[in-house]
Order: sequence, then structure tokens, then C-alpha cells
Amino acid sequence: MILRYRRRPSSVVRIGNTPLGGDFPLRIQSMATVSTMDTEAAVQQAVRMIEAGAEYVRYTAQGEREARQLGIIRQALRAQGYNTPLVADIHFNPKAASLAAANVEKVRINPGNYVDGVKSFRQTVYTEESYTAEIRKIREQFVPFLELCRKHGTAIRLGVNHGSLSDRILSRYGDTPEGMVASCMEYLRICREEHFPDAVISIKASNTVVMVQTVRLLVRTMEAEDMHYPLHLGVTEAGDREDGRIKSAAGIGSLLADGLGDTLRVSLSEPPEAEIPVARKLADYIRQREHHAPVEAPDTARHGFSRATRTAGHIGGTCPPVVIADHSQGACTIDDANRPDFIYLGANQPSGSSKTGGAIPRIVDADCWEKQPETYPCFRASDTDRLSRCTAPLKFVECTGSDLDGDRIRLLRQDPSAVIVWDGRHPDYINEVRALVCRLRQAHCDTPLILRRRYREPDRETLQLHAAVDFGALLLDGIGNGLMLSHATLDSGLTDGYLFSILQAVRLRISKTEYISCPGCGRTRYDLQTVVARVKAATSHLTGLKIGIMGCIVNGPGEMADADYGYVGAGRDCVNLYRGRECRLRNIPEAEAVEQLVQLIKDSGDWK
Repeated sequence: MILRYRRRPSSVVRIGNTPLGGDFPLRIQSMATVSTMDTEAAVQQAVRMIEAGAEYVRYTAQGEREARQLGIIRQALRAQGYNTPLVADIHFNPKAASLAAANVEKVRINPGNYVDGVKSFRQTVYTEESYTAEIRKIREQFVPFLELCRKHGTAIRLGVNHGSLSDRILSRYGDTPEGMVASCMEYLRICREEHFPDAVISIKASNTVVMVQTVRLLVRTMEAEDMHYPLHLGVTEAGDREDGRIKSAAGIGSLLADGLGDTLRVSLSEPPEAEIPVARKLADYIRQREHHAPVEAPDTARHGFSRATRTAGHIGGTCPPVVIADHSQGACTIDDANRPDFIYLGANQPSGSSKTGGAIPRIVDADCWEKQPETYPCFRASDTDRLSRCTAPLKFVECTGSDLDGDRIRLLRQDPSAVIVWDGRHPDYINEVRALVCRLRQAHCDTPLILRRRYREPDRETLQLHAAVDFGALLLDGIGNGLMLSHATLDSGLTDGYLFSILQAVRLRISKTEYISCPGCGRTRYDLQTVVARVKAATSHLTGLKIGIMGCIVNGPGEMADADYGYVGAGRDCVNLYRGRECRLRNIPEAEAVEQLVQLIKDSGDWK
């Protein structure tokens, strides 16, 4: 079987002068954070996004007057020579969606609240008859909207959010990928029945595991019904800075690497124009795979790539993935907040100094290894004689390219203390490792596997994104018992932190507070970026907690459903505070809300 990057064929959707899907390139977009009622601010923000490279600009339109205002914004942009398509983002208000259809090139509606309204999280038992009646109500409301869009040449996006599934869907399917796909397919089937082709789909979640599983399930479901609508990718409420970039790259990049996706938005709690270069770097990194040599793999690849392993030391089995710091180029700093599980010294002699990590277990090249406490040898795969004679309780075996032939795989399978360190060099690292895993699985070799990748990326952001794509995609596949990132110039103290962030982004190892923070939009009535910074400053030491910081109630209570605490905009300069899904404090003045959040965490016994 051949593994290679190949983009999924999709239908073409007309969106103004910028078609989407088919053979057209991946499109980059962002969303304004200002109200459409402030025409000057809305136009200026759109210009900044367009100048940064946005190919679509989206605005929220929560009401009919906001929807009408989109036409004025479009006219002002056209007068300045900007013809970039505009998109209206609609929740709860079908009338606003219909008005927007006459004023912009695309309208996003949310199947979770277009007809069903605000959810209450109440379980309701639906008979087949009552459930079918609800589907009829959707059709009655949705078909006239499609006809209006057809009349104006307006495309639509069916934007399903994990946090805003309707009570009806939740009652039947629960808060699951199956429920998200069912919500989307109800509307897609109507689009096909009405011969309306200009539809784009997005399935988003703040949880990268849910997001990736759900998009893959949606694609399989569409293919089974011979549907090929293009996909809009994004991880909602990804946060900001390093964590926001890594979380977005792990989720979006995993799907792009599989050829899924026709447009993307990186949702950061930062100015919208800051999202564009991040999205462009992701798209460019994936596009590099188009001309790479394919990778051969056993036919078992058809059945997926997840792999169970035995345990060697505390690597593999059900143990969380380990982080190995690369100090082979010389002593590096150790960040206590991102303390690695092992330090690889290469040919350097072990030392007890703090620069090399003190009590952290060390790995040295087999030529340098002596029987010192907490020091383990690393062999080349070709050094089979010494490997088989070594009695160390834990042995690392560095492999690359064609190192692992049948005899060497059998040797590793028979050695319970061995751990593979795969130092992949193929440009398509993801498929290289997938092919390796299929070979190991075919040979019934359950040796733990460390994923190592060498990078020379010129800046930190690019490294964060590329590493999150490569490692994140494999971890989400169920591949990898540890990570090792080697960089030509960056100190391991930095890169170790990136690895812990990647593990947290894919929910395999929680090492710090996770912030589920939205990017904000015209519905947000407080300074989101300032609040995110203040909440982080007050709570970032609370390892293992998840805290949601949401601009408004549209996705707030749902998207942060697995958060421990939530800070959700309730109106102008006022906030509701949640513990789990339960609203504990309402309409708190924004100036007092962070202090009240801290007190809520203390009162609940989670403050440390």
C-alpha cells in the first residue's frame, strides 16, 4: 500500500470572486471582533485582515440591523478597492440570516441553533414521530433561506460547533461526534434535495481529539452518501500565544495532512490579523508534501494506525508519553515547569550538575555508557551484537530509514527492555512513521516507540506549528510513547515546553492550566485579550485545571462543557461565572470578575 499526501476531491463552491474547493488552493480567513454597527472600525479591521492575506472576512450579525449594516460595510470596502468576499455569522436568528444573504457573499448558520433555539441542557425523550416533526420544522425554515441565497448567488456555511448542539440532538446522541455529524447531515440532505450546491461545512470543537474524530466521521458519512462538499477547518477557542498556535496546528494540521480541508481559520484570542500568517504557515507546510516521494506500507494501513505497546520502564503501555530533552550538542537549561523525563546526552559524559538536569535519568550513546545509576545506553539499530548482550534495564535503539529489517524487528520484539527511537528523515514524516507502525504491527512487535524529529526552522512560531502538525497528527492516530525534538540552535529548555504543550493539546498529558478562550467577535462586550491575560496571571499555577474564557453565551456554556470553571460574557461589562456547566454567579461587573473567579475556585477547593 502507498501512503502519500493527496488532497480530498471536493465540489466547488462559488463565493464572490474567490471560489472554494476543487483544485483551488487552501483559502485563509479570519473574523472581525468589532460590531458591524461601527462602520469605520469594521472597515478598518477588514482592511488589516485583507492586507495580512485574508481571503474571506467574517462578521457576526446577531440581529437584523447588524445584518443590514453588512451591505454598508461591503460598499465602503469596494469603494476603497477591496473586493474580498464577506461572510455573515448568524446564531439564533433566521431573519438576520435572510437579510445578510442579500448583503454578503456567504452566510454561516449554526444547525444547533438556527431553528432549535437556545439549549437548556435538559434531556427530552423524542419519539420517532416527534423527532421527524422537528426535522420538518427545519425544512420549513431552511428551504426558503436556500431559495433566497440562490437568488442572490450567496453561498452558505453549515457551521456545527461542539458547544452549541441543540437539546434535540443532545437528547438522542449525547455530546458526541455522532451527534455533531447528525446535526450537520440533517441540513446537508436538504441542500442536496433542493439542488443547492454552494454549501461549505465546518465541524469545530475546542477539544482537538473530538474535532479530528468528528471531521473524519463526517467525511466518511458524506462519502457513503456520495456527497463531496468542501470543508472549513478550525479549532474553536484555541487560546493565544504558544498554546493557541500549538493546539490549532495539532488539530487542523492533522486533518490537512490527511488531505482534508479547503479553507481554514486559526482562532486565536488576539487581533484577527494575527491569525492570518499562522494559518498561512500551516497551509504552506502541508503543501510541501505535494511533491514528496510516497511511502510504502503493509496493507494493514487500511485498518488505521493505532498501536498498543508493552511497557519498558515507565515508557509505553498505559503510561503517558514521555519527553526526552536533547542535550547532545551541549548542556542546555532545564525549565522546572517543563521538566523532561529523560535527557539525551549523546556522546557527552554524564554529569550531576544542574545544567544537565541533576536527578533526571540520562541517555548516552552506547560507546559512552557505563553502569551508572539512572543512566541508560542508546544503540544504533545496526549494533545488534552489543544490543543483545547488554543487560541494562532500559535500552534505547535509534533507528532511521531502512534500519529496521525483519531480523532487527525480531530482536527488538524479544527484548523487553528495548525502546525504539525513530529518527525519521523523510519529508513526509507523518506517513513515514505510519508505515513504520504498520510494519511493527505486522511483525507483532510491541516495542515502545519514541518519535524523534530534527528541525532547522528559522523562528519559534514556525517550529511550534511544524512540530505540532508532525507530532500531533501521530499522537492523535494513537502512535507514540514519547517525544524528542532536536533543533540546531534553540535551547532544549524552550523546545521541551513545546512538547509538553503538544501533549496537552491532544489531551494525552496535562501539565499546566488549559485555557479555552475564544477569539472574540462583535458579540463580545468586554476587552477579551486583556481579560485572558488577567485570568492567566491569576490562575496559571493551577496545574491540571481547565478554565473557559468566552466572549458570549453562544458557544460559551457548551464549548467549555468539560472545563472546570468558566468566565462568560453576559452583557456589556458584565460576566457570568461557571463551575462546570452550572452558572454560579450572574452579572458580575467585569472589573470584579477575575477576583470573583479566583474566590469561586478557592471556595470549591481547587486553589493551590
